[in-house]
Amino acid sequence: MHQGYVLDFTDHTMSVFFDEEFQIDIDADSYHANGSSKAKRLRTFLAISDDHLVTKVLRKLWERRAAVGPRPLAPWRASTTPTDVKTPLFDLISRIEGGSAIPRTDAIDRFAPDETLEELVASIERDIQAAKPAAALDRLHTYCMKKTAHLIKAHGGTCDQREPLHSRMGKYVGILSNERHIREISMRAMKSSISIFESFNDIRNNKSLAHDNDIVNDAEARYIFDSVSALLRFIKAIEADGFGQ
Repeated sequence: MHQGYVLDFTDHTMSVFFDEEFQIDIDADSYHANGSSKAKRLRTFLAISDDHLVTKVLRKLWERRAAVGPRPLAPWRASTTPTDVKTPLFDLISRIEGGSAIPRTDAIDRFAPDETLEELVASIERDIQAAKPAAALDRLHTYCMKKTAHLIKAHGGTCDQREPLHSRMGKYVGILSNERHIREISMRAMKSSISIFESFNDIRNNKSLAHDNDIVNDAEARYIFDSVSALLRFIKAIEADGFGQ
């Protein structure tokens, strides 16, 4: 992808490709969060979609690239051969499918210009890149506290600094229920996140580096990190799309 292009696609043929192959509307508002070009929509789609769908799409895109060849670049730009691209692409797909890839941190966005938030996100990313998910859990909890407070206030609500994470999430879910028409299954998923965040409080207080605790092992920490990230990613999609608002 370069200069907004994706393979040989036009806006129309890319829409048709995603609709016919995956029954996905790549023109949906949720994929315009970072821009409207084909490349930016594809990057956003890959960032917020689940791993199974991401690998499925990457394989199909490679099949198309192998059939039509790479898009020609301007003479002054360096090009890459199919072999240059294929090996790292399929290495990435294998890591994702094997569950050994570094956890995704795309759901942990810098949602406001805030120096503390900037350092908080950077510290989470450093721990994840260093393969230390257990060390990241305390700061992930702090991030969720800041994120839920931000969301509540963005919708006109108030948030007391002493409110625990699951209470903040319950308040946010209540706001969404009153403001928007959200499908029943989506609302159930949102409500289930309240109990997940309540359990996350316990992990943060008793099984993380927030205090002098015996921390969870890496496999469990990875699962907790991925589960909380999935909830944050879902919230991000709801906020971007509006769900019928």
